[in-house]
Amino acid sequence: MTISEAQQQVDEWIKTIGVRYFSELTNMAILTEEVGELARVMARKYGDQSFKSSENGDHLADEMADVLWVLICLANQTGIDLTEAFSKNMDKKTKRDADRHKNNEKLH
Repeated sequence: MTISEAQQQVDEWIKTIGVRYFSELTNMAILTEEVGELARVMARKYGDQSFKSSENGDHLADEMADVLWVLICLANQTGIDLTEAFSKNMDKKTKRDADRHKNNEKLH
């Protein structure tokens, strides 16, 4: 699936099942919440925290997908073509960081 197809699929789901998009501000708050849930799983799986006995640690992919879902909702609502935005962002990073990381002694 392409990013564009994902944007179309989310839009179709919202229009047929979700009734309508939540407001942009609500979706921004939801995105923050979803990133926090992802951070919690990461901290327990890869960091120093342990899972509570009531927690199942197999949600990593689902939490990442939740973040992507809400980000796609925000892009759709604000008229952002994520394929184009990502391509431009990659170009920016490539030009800006062409030698930066290669010359960073901390990374070697």
